[in-house]
Amino acid sequence: MGITARGGWEAVKRHFREIDIDIQTTPFTVIGVGDMSGDVFGNGMLLSRKIRLVAAFDHRDIFIDPSPDEDRGWEERKRMFELPRSSWQDFDRKIISRGGGVFSRKEKSIKLTPQIRELLGVDSDAMPPHELISAILRAKADLLWFGGIGTYVRASTESDDQVGDRANDILRVTAPELNVTVVGEGANLGVTQRARIEFALAGGRINNDAIDNSAGVNSSDMEVNIKIALGAVLREGRLTGPQRNKLLAEMTDEVAALVLRNNYLQTLCISLAEHRGPEEAGFLRRLMRTLEASGRLDRQIEYLPTDAAIVERMARGEGFSRPELAVLLAYAKIDLFDQLLESPVPDDPYLGRELMRYFPKRLQKKFPQAISDHRLRREIIATMLSNSMINRGGPSFATRIADQTGASSDEIARAFAVARDSFELGDVNSAIDALDTRIKGQLQLQLYAEVQNLLISQVSWHVMNDDPARPLEDDVSHYKKGIADLTKVIEQVIPEEMLQLLREHQSSYEAAGVPATLARRIALFGPLAQAGNIIMTADTAERPLAQVAETYFAAGAAFAVDRLVDSAHTLHLPDYYDRLALNRTIDQLAAAQRAITARSLDAGKGAAGVEAWVHASGHDAARARRMIGDIAGSPLTLSRLSVAAGLLGDIVR
Repeated sequence: MGITARGGWEAVKRHFREIDIDIQTTPFTVIGVGDMSGDVFGNGMLLSRKIRLVAAFDHRDIFIDPSPDEDRGWEERKRMFELPRSSWQDFDRKIISRGGGVFSRKEKSIKLTPQIRELLGVDSDAMPPHELISAILRAKADLLWFGGIGTYVRASTESDDQVGDRANDILRVTAPELNVTVVGEGANLGVTQRARIEFALAGGRINNDAIDNSAGVNSSDMEVNIKIALGAVLREGRLTGPQRNKLLAEMTDEVAALVLRNNYLQTLCISLAEHRGPEEAGFLRRLMRTLEASGRLDRQIEYLPTDAAIVERMARGEGFSRPELAVLLAYAKIDLFDQLLESPVPDDPYLGRELMRYFPKRLQKKFPQAISDHRLRREIIATMLSNSMINRGGPSFATRIADQTGASSDEIARAFAVARDSFELGDVNSAIDALDTRIKGQLQLQLYAEVQNLLISQVSWHVMNDDPARPLEDDVSHYKKGIADLTKVIEQVIPEEMLQLLREHQSSYEAAGVPATLARRIALFGPLAQAGNIIMTADTAERPLAQVAETYFAAGAAFAVDRLVDSAHTLHLPDYYDRLALNRTIDQLAAAQRAITARSLDAGKGAAGVEAWVHASGHDAARARRMIGDIAGSPLTLSRLSVAAGLLGDIVR
């Protein structure tokens, strides 16, 4: 399948896509480590016909093509890849552009043509092979693709002895010397972790090897799990060995798609955390402290920043680098997996559906019972859920919700499923996925961030408000129907000011190329974030949903809750506990708004009902309303927001 290279290529495509370059349609320059006989390098260099491979080397030869023809180059690389054995010496010299060539590393000195000197930015007329390779590693190009053995880049603060790869000491360069936009690590340890971090903090785009070449391991795991499922079928005589092998071959493409989907989502998770920058840093610091307290993480071993370094970065408007986020992503998933495996989560009938989603559809259809009886079913379910929760919520997701609500991992998993499925966020994310290369990369990340914001807020809400005794499927169905019903009337029940903002939000997305249906759906996230409060109030009051919604939003407008919450989301709060306090205060405002809604419904509906309740409540309600209005009309601080929440809470106690 060439799956390791294809997984790494998903990471490379994302790097470029987020800077608005489609490497499947736009020519781009590449320097590489490896040769076409290698699985990772060879497959990788065939994954786009727009590759302009200007230089590469392996343990035998150096290949240089200063001005390559991407079409002819791709065809020649494909021919070489299909040979039983090959080296760069097999490359057809007629295809190499003027001044290029293939040179043996055994030569004492290699003459440099004007074209090579220009490509590499050097003045020498000749170089020994090791110096030429170092010059290639320092050359300007769009992508540096690692597909061969060896560590070729260290941090400027590291020594070659610390790297531990003596064979390549003479070739190695430092991270600041790299002159590429993107580094793809299809191979292991092409770059040290310190070098990755240094390169990333200087603006380079890089993950780490565990992210970039994870597809090979994931593919092997899936193959083993499929064979375990089919083992019982074989023993029962419902499938012969040859039939099993035929089925495995038929599922190859779908297995590859499932594996590559994980690469797509993991790199998206890293991108979203990077996109949030310093806003996310406090939550990540808390995650690290939690992992350290459990004895799972040692920051020093993983080259993760100290608390002091994090504070300095936040002061500069910086967050964590992609290589650091890659490490935290892995630790967060492992930690959450262990917690879920020890919980009742894998035994829940609704969450158990994750087991089927892991396997190819062909296997689901032909042998569903074999999947249901899988001896690793609990482990697979815990893996699927931990992957989904962290990929969609971010590395700090579970820690953040636990700190905010006091919930256990199984309670968070349950709330995650309700929030995700009641809002049908899978469909929304798929619609955003479909915009790859069609809209600006940073705009696409902003769309994903809108979904993530909604997810986090709704998971927190469901943890605090759902009845754990109610079957999860019933919870999902109830809220899904309520959200669907509310969506139909939302534009008729929200205040005019909110409606105007919603339409502006939608229009701005449409103007940037987002399809109208998706733009509207995401714009509706603002008011629909209150769906849980409205549905709960309608259930308790036994009133029509539209009537409750109109009254709920009228109460928010009457007491300036909408303005307060909008302003609250713009507060810059670098301290982790200030962020938690902010979220709790917003929850308090929502609880008070629910209570006002319930009481106002007894007096009427909508704004009239709210005004009637305020009038009947006397001086205290009117006074609180004035004071909250004053707070909403002035520059907001966390303290002022807390006072407003207290005032609102007092009048409904």
